[in-house]
Amino acid sequence: MRREVVFVTSEMYPFSKSGGLGDVLGAQPLALHRMGVPTSVITPFYGRLRTADYGIHLTISDCHVGYPWAPITCDVYEADYHGMKVYFVHRGEYFDRRYYYNDHKGDYFDNCERFIFFCRAVMALLRRLGTPPAVLHANDWQSGLVPAYLHFWRQTDPFWADTRSVMTIHNLAFQGRFASRLFTGCGLPPQAWTMSGVEFWGDFNLLKAGIAYADMVTTVSPSYAREILGPAYGCGLEGILLARQHALHGILNGADYGIWNPAQDKFLPCRYGPDDPQGFAGKQRCKTALLDELGLAPELAHRPVLGFIGRLRGQKGIDLLLDIVPRLMERNVGVIILGEGNLAHEARALDLMETYRGRLCAVVGYTEDLAHRIQAGSDIFLMPSRYEPCGLTQMYALHYGTPPVATAVGGLRDTIVPWPSPEATGFTFGRSDPQLFLEAILDAVHYWEHDTEGWRAMMTRAMRQDFSWERAGRSYVNLYRQLGFDFS
Repeated sequence: MRREVVFVTSEMYPFSKSGGLGDVLGAQPLALHRMGVPTSVITPFYGRLRTADYGIHLTISDCHVGYPWAPITCDVYEADYHGMKVYFVHRGEYFDRRYYYNDHKGDYFDNCERFIFFCRAVMALLRRLGTPPAVLHANDWQSGLVPAYLHFWRQTDPFWADTRSVMTIHNLAFQGRFASRLFTGCGLPPQAWTMSGVEFWGDFNLLKAGIAYADMVTTVSPSYAREILGPAYGCGLEGILLARQHALHGILNGADYGIWNPAQDKFLPCRYGPDDPQGFAGKQRCKTALLDELGLAPELAHRPVLGFIGRLRGQKGIDLLLDIVPRLMERNVGVIILGEGNLAHEARALDLMETYRGRLCAVVGYTEDLAHRIQAGSDIFLMPSRYEPCGLTQMYALHYGTPPVATAVGGLRDTIVPWPSPEATGFTFGRSDPQLFLEAILDAVHYWEHDTEGWRAMMTRAMRQDFSWERAGRSYVNLYRQLGFDFS
């Protein structure tokens, strides 16, 4: 049996998703699988898991985990996802909840216990399956203990001796930081409780565990890999990241063009592409239909419509957008906002919709189909992020011919060629400032208004950018090769 790359993740689209992590883990392992790399995925079996389209079945009952007390077990379910195995760790009291990590009151009180259990269940499952993985590829804090367990266990257990690990940081701001007492009994030896291990200012830090003990550490864009080495973006972990800089790699995420492709998008009223003989008539029809769907003024069909899709939180810069809405309304543009998050931002967006009815629409929540139609029906896409490890929505916007206006940070810097370059695919501004954001939007609006030929050329260049997972997958194949595994 060929040894595999086993991805460990708390989300995987289409089974579970709260954001970009789910999108990435729904596409990256499958892309590698199709490239000939043997892969599988292990993820929790949530109460709201989407199972209808896949034959998920119980494969192991009562797999011994032993945490938080000795007799504890989990059940393991399995699905075939386009020829790739996906395993689901099930224990009702931990994962049978309406939301993944928190409800409207805040984070679940037992998140640390839940994901210690998950990480230990991953290791127990792999031991039960009988074939050690080639690579254990962990993602974000929820699976950060997996590389730590591997580091210590392979010193004494021959089963793990030749397995290597990768820790991918999707967002350094979310670290899984908990009280020190929760370290006791987690399964790591006392020597892990050091400044160079899992201890962080007296707390137990699960992401730091992965960074400290993984054989390789990756982030989701080259720019973010550089940014997190300093205090501005390092979130307090810049010290250990600098110490592990030799093992740190920035690999740009990919976009799943099998799902996000205007030429075959099942959610659109009209499909289109850069080589469409009718030009962008299809995109214009998508715009007209979107305005009608959201109750926006029909005359906006002949004015720029600006779209925003993302969490309504400080990281995404939604406050910058809300601050400048009155100025944007002076330019007779349309604004569409889709997302949920901070209750104050949600309320403010809904208040602005009342003030500018017919010109601004705010939809609190997230639906996959509407997100696709906003990407297709908008003229300009807005991403005023304060930091952005990679970002996927700007990649989707480019592929849908919707030039972004974005902060020049992280993956946004790596994916957008800024105007006025002759090869421009969008617009960027230097820092999170509402005036700079407004000026960049107005540059885009002016270009849209006064140079139709130039704007369409920019749209075409944007749509032809290649941010496919096949491109990104080659970088991961090279990374695994550095760890001693050649899957060619």
